[in-house]
Amino acid sequence: MRQTVTVRELEGVVSLAEHLNFNLAAEHLHVSQPALTRMVQSAESKLNARLFDRNTRRVELTASGRELLPIARRILTEFHGSLSDLSEFVAGRRGNIAVACLPSVAAAVLPPVIARLQGSHPLVSVTLDPTSAQLMPEMVRDGTVDFAITTPADDESTTLFEGLFQEPFVLICSVSDVLARSAAHPQEALMKRPLISSGNASSIRQIVDRMLSDHGHLIRPKYTVANISVLGAMVSAGLGVSLVPLMALRLMDMTQIHASPIDPAMMVRQIGVLTRRGRSLSAASIHFIDSIRTEVESLRARGSLP
Repeated sequence: MRQTVTVRELEGVVSLAEHLNFNLAAEHLHVSQPALTRMVQSAESKLNARLFDRNTRRVELTASGRELLPIARRILTEFHGSLSDLSEFVAGRRGNIAVACLPSVAAAVLPPVIARLQGSHPLVSVTLDPTSAQLMPEMVRDGTVDFAITTPADDESTTLFEGLFQEPFVLICSVSDVLARSAAHPQEALMKRPLISSGNASSIRQIVDRMLSDHGHLIRPKYTVANISVLGAMVSAGLGVSLVPLMALRLMDMTQIHASPIDPAMMVRQIGVLTRRGRSLSAASIHFIDSIRTEVESLRARGSLP
């Protein structure tokens, strides 16, 4: 079975071809002259071809050596280029980060994070998948994404959740709905106006249903809307009121919507980083998550988060 010429042996052949002198070629490679001789002889043996004619006075490339030289140079260039790319990836300066994220959080938090990443790590690309919380645990488990920015997963045996912040909810109604705008408590508006709720797959729906159940309200949504921007349009049209997380307002046309804060003790949505247990993140992903933490602290400092 024919053996493969090693990269180091190719380097020896190329160095000798360029210097045509064993001492100079060995010095260039920082090896001894006998070591270089063994490298060249090994390459010739593996290729079953004499690459150099040499005697005590001179070294010359054979026809086989001249044929091999451009091939060897190309292989070494590609090898060292690939090695450089790998080093950049390991250092977090190159690669792709695949992230799943709640749509509202993606719009409110991630754009400035990605902008900073582009400035500091221009060779890192980001694949962002805004999707429902229900789908993200499986995406993390099967490797579709490196991590997700979402609510806690039900199955903690295969995933890890690191909390980033607690997002408060607001009651939204049409600006023309005087009664809902002036309600002393969200419950009052909910009792007097139809409830427009998010789709069943949404983390918003789960939290709203749980809050209503915990407070003993027998309120059922009159309208269920899977798309948050459409939900906002229905509220704007005066069809009812809704309970949504603060960041969801970024996905709505707020010109005809009034938002009233809700006591965080009643309703919050926990947002954090979801990863798969036992899977190491790339250096670029770790840097990206650190940048998200920095952005969250900035939002807190500006009063945009509690």
